[in-house]
This record gives sequence, C-alpha cells and structure tokens, in this order.
Amino acid sequence: MGAHPYAPADLDLPGYVPLRLSQLEILVAYIATSLFVLLAVWLVSGRCRRLSKADRLLMCWWAFTGLTHIIIEGPFVFTPDFFTKHNPNFFDEVWKEYSKGDSRYVARDTATVTVEGITAVLEGPASLLAVYAIASGKSYSHILQFTVCLGQLYGCLVYFITAYLDGFNFWVSPFYFWAYFIGANSSWVVIPTLIAARSWKKICAAIHQSDKVKTK
Repeated sequence: MGAHPYAPADLDLPGYVPLRLSQLEILVAYIATSLFVLLAVWLVSGRCRRLSKADRLLMCWWAFTGLTHIIIEGPFVFTPDFFTKHNPNFFDEVWKEYSKGDSRYVARDTATVTVEGITAVLEGPASLLAVYAIASGKSYSHILQFTVCLGQLYGCLVYFITAYLDGFNFWVSPFYFWAYFIGANSSWVVIPTLIAARSWKKICAAIHQSDKVKTK
C-alpha cells in the first residue's frame, strides 16, 4: 500500500495498490499482442483473392479496434475496484498505468466510464462485425463502418472536451499527456475519420448508380 502517483495530488483513492508491472512490461505485452493480431488477420485475409489491399487493411484495423474495445476497455468498465486489488491481473495494471496520463480512469469519472461502456458494449462487437462484413462482401459493410466511425469520433470528442471543461489537470507530466492522453487516442480520431470519408463516398456512389439505373 502507498500514496498514489496520479494528478491532482489530492485525488482520494482509498485502498490504492501500487503497480506491480513496469511500464516496459505493460507496453511490450500490449504492442506484441497487437502486432500478432494485425499480422494474423492480414495473413488470413490474404487467402481471399477478391479482397483488395485496402479491404485487408480495414479488416486488420477493425479486428484490432474491436478486440481493444472488448478485451482492454471492457474490464475497466466492469471492474470498478481495479486499483485496489491485491492480486491484480494484466488489465488492472494497464489501467493503473494509463491513469498516469488521465487520472479520471482511476477516479472512476462517470463521463469516462459511460463513454468506455458504450464503446466496449456496442462499438467493440460492431467492429468485429465489420471484419465479417468486409470479408464476406455484405451490402451493409460501408453503412456499418460509417456508423461505428461516427460513434468512435463522438466518443473521442466527449473524452477530450470533458477533460478540457474539467480543467485539463489529469496527467502526471507532459510525457504522459503526449504519450497516453494524446498519442494513445489519436488513432481513434485519424483512422475513423479516413474510413468514414471513404465509406461516405462508397455509399454516395452506390446510391448515385442505383438512381441512374432506375431512370433508364
């Protein structure tokens, strides 16, 4: 037991149990597992000749983001005592480490828990469904991708705006601000924006083509 390492210093965390894994151990395990998932999906998707490289890359992204939402973010939502457990699992340690960049997680901020809950329960399964939709060429593929991207972007907006409105004082140092708060979340701003734009164009093109057929 000991004083917590989070900002602000007067944050009340009764029963806090310090991290047992180092930052390096956590990051190496997370990055290695993520790379394995990306490589596995890329190789499996390569067996389907009709898939373009763009489709295969999208499958990799949706598999990665879906599993992240469910396996990483899910335990945070449904384990409110993760920072007090005397026998913490890997996911407990992940969130204690990430909280150095955003202590709202360890403080169980209601807005943060709500956003993560929606993400884990709805967007996680929908992301995995997108993998299947792309692989099997389902007609709803682009509508699904566009919808999930909007959900991810909305969640990011709520996440960043509430941090600003609450005072922007949730990280231990500039390193954790840029590495965790900004860096770890930037992918869910940039990539969904690009995918949403692509799916929007595909949907519009399909509707335009359908309208042309109807007028003939």
